[in-house]
Amino acid sequence: MNNLLVTGGAGFIGSNFVHLALSESDTVVINLDKLTYAGNLDSLRGVKSNLGYTFSQGDICDLISLEKFFDQYRPNAIIHFAAESHVDRSIDGPGEFIKTNINGTFSLLEVARKYWRGLSDEQKDQFRFLHISTDEVYGTLGETGYFTEETPYAPNSPYSASKASSDHLVRAYYHTYGLPTIITNCSNNYGPYQFPEKLIPLMILNALEGKPLPIYGTGRNVRDWLYVEDHCRALLTVLEKGVPGEKYNIGGHNEKTNLDIVHTLCDILDQKKPRSDEKSYREQITFVKDRPGHDMRYAIDASKIQRELGWVPQETFETGIVKTVDWYLSNLDWCQRITNGSYRRERLGIGE
Repeated sequence: MNNLLVTGGAGFIGSNFVHLALSESDTVVINLDKLTYAGNLDSLRGVKSNLGYTFSQGDICDLISLEKFFDQYRPNAIIHFAAESHVDRSIDGPGEFIKTNINGTFSLLEVARKYWRGLSDEQKDQFRFLHISTDEVYGTLGETGYFTEETPYAPNSPYSASKASSDHLVRAYYHTYGLPTIITNCSNNYGPYQFPEKLIPLMILNALEGKPLPIYGTGRNVRDWLYVEDHCRALLTVLEKGVPGEKYNIGGHNEKTNLDIVHTLCDILDQKKPRSDEKSYREQITFVKDRPGHDMRYAIDASKIQRELGWVPQETFETGIVKTVDWYLSNLDWCQRITNGSYRRERLGIGE
């Protein structure tokens, strides 16, 4: 697998994957990204000059452009990250989620299917379409139990419903056309380059700026947290060893409540970047009205990928969260360029 088409490679998980793929494997990466608000080329400055890396701005909903793209770059694997992914945004405006996550995935599948049919038998056997999904498609859990690959889908937000729909399309293209697709469903990721609207970077930056740390409801909602580089290592493993037609759950074995996460971040910042008044950042915590359809608990059973492909996460939550805080403290300029919008103005040719 040395010629990878990565969709959404300027996003959070996608950019981390590009960095890892170029550093740990003999790979050519072609990054196709529309550069919506969450697509940030600042996250890829470190690979810009890499001879194995190519960036192209494009929309996965554009069939004609996709066909030209496939003809030009001739990928032997697709890693499909491109998606709208923020639950709150999906509640406020679900239309873009339907367009990108469902229609965009359909367009990509159609072009990939036609391209794949034109390959030699050997190339067909090597080709993979890896679709990156989420544990949110499974709905919510009670206090016990885990999501397995056989858990019925029960999405509760427009975001998770759109991802569930795309999963079904990907599965159907394997069973109907034989396209060698694989689906992965991952738990909550955290780590470098995450857009600051997400929980962990939002809390870090709000804390440093003396702003409230808003937590939905009582803060007792539980998520399984996975360090993003561990997720990317899992995806490389699936590309190498995964079986077409299968799906693999990828989790970090780290169940934490949202309140636990914020307390941990406050405690780390108290040590690494104390407030000038010497009080704890915990004093900035505030509770806000819960969002509609807020799932109570997610937890991944990742035993299949461990048993069949040999993947296990390298980071514990305790090591990963410290690395994450350290990264944000060392890259506040990256964060500032997002919060003030300069990262978008520059790529559009607009001055500060």
